Amino acid sequence: MEGALVVVHRLSASGGRLVTLRRYGHEETLGLAHCDYDLIVFLEAAGVVDPESVLDDARRLEWRGGSAHRWDAE
Repeated sequence: MEGALVVVHRLSASGGRLVTLRRYGHEETLGLAHCDYDLIVFLEAAGVVDPESVLDDARRLEWRGGSAHRWDAE
């Protein structure tokens, strides 16, 4: 996961936040998360060894269009 950046996008109209991973020069969709647990599961599946440590690491994960750990309309 070295050099990769996870992006948690704004809340979708249908609920949940799209999660993408940028690595090796392209963007990959990991899924639509509805909570921190979903995000952790996606990160594990992408090969992140300690996914919980990434959630608040601004160098590795970017929260867009809403507050970090926010999964409903603000």
